[in-house]
Amino acid sequence: MQILAQAAIPRRIPRESGRESDWARDRIKVFLFSMLCWLALATFGVSAIADEPGPPTLPIGASAPDFCLPGIDGETHCLKDYVASKVLVIAFTCNHCPTAQLYESRIKQLAADYRERGVVLVAIQPNNPNAVRLDEMGYTDVGDSFEEMKLRAAYRHFNFPYLYDGETQKVSQAYGPSATPHLFIFDAERKLRYQGRVDNNPRESLVTSRDARAAIDALLAGRQVPLAKTPSVGCSTKWLYKEEGRKEELAEIETKSVQLLLANAEELKSLRKNPTGKLVLVNFWATWCGPCQQEMPDFQTIYRMYGHRAFEVVTVSINYPDEKPGVLSVLNKLHATSRNLLLGSTDIYSLLAAFDADWNAAVPYTTLIRPDGGIVYRRQGTINPLEVKRLVISNLADDDYIGHQAYWQTHSEK
Repeated sequence: MQILAQAAIPRRIPRESGRESDWARDRIKVFLFSMLCWLALATFGVSAIADEPGPPTLPIGASAPDFCLPGIDGETHCLKDYVASKVLVIAFTCNHCPTAQLYESRIKQLAADYRERGVVLVAIQPNNPNAVRLDEMGYTDVGDSFEEMKLRAAYRHFNFPYLYDGETQKVSQAYGPSATPHLFIFDAERKLRYQGRVDNNPRESLVTSRDARAAIDALLAGRQVPLAKTPSVGCSTKWLYKEEGRKEELAEIETKSVQLLLANAEELKSLRKNPTGKLVLVNFWATWCGPCQQEMPDFQTIYRMYGHRAFEVVTVSINYPDEKPGVLSVLNKLHATSRNLLLGSTDIYSLLAAFDADWNAAVPYTTLIRPDGGIVYRRQGTINPLEVKRLVISNLADDDYIGHQAYWQTHSEK
């Protein structure tokens, strides 16, 4: 989500100046104005802020900027392809943003409800995928790459063209979406008549104003759009310059120390019961297991995506205690900052049975455990990372985004 810049707080008046009273008044004005802006944003839920670098948003009355972009259907989609439509809706949205996810079904419904009335809805993914930090992906199964767009569209059964502009962002720069989702609605002459939100609340049950629908209805009826411009709450557009943030995140990960602790039978029993209050993903592996090492980076990616939420990844090496240097070497190469354990004795079968008496002891072996100790997922063999990510986000309790878990549980195949 976009982050509100801190208000400038008046500092001590410099006594060297002969105009300190004027200076103080100016500073107080700046402070008060900043506070008023903050209160306005907090009151009305506006997440797009003016001081974040980015192109200006297309003004009302402007002509639709031309575009030709690749779609997930393998075709190139251009503005001219939709010349026959009475109304054209261009929705800038993405995969990773939780707000955009909660609006997916509403955007699908918008496309379906107006299709027979001469309205075309086209979605454009504006984000550069390399500008999205891993810790910004705590509510998603996939990122914003072109290939991942195909995965999301297939999983959610998108009923509209989904186009990619993350490479150059030239089209997005021409339209200027401040956040995802952000809609631009054009009349038959392709003049912009509405830009902003889908409706006035990401929580569908709290919606009282369906602004995009009102704009479309007005255009179809030949009337003036009642409200031409609205704020758009959502994740900020990930412009190319934000790649530096992703690089800084990866550099920071490399500086963190890797820990490897010995685990006894009681600790493994506790790990299985999961008294942590978190959703825990446990992976048993060994240095001599090729498939184990091949999938280990996936576990670290999953940890970096969801680790700031009520979630934990625990790796357990079934190597012997005197093989700790080799285990630690592998973990260090991966910058494995998850919780890492090593069997604390050579009596490996009793230790493994302490975790799961029904397990045949073959690795890799992975389980996803709820805070109540219930097993969500159990896998003998290598995991499907996408499947595991979807299970994680659909089983993570809502923390700071109420309704997200329910959306992933009830909309997974619709």
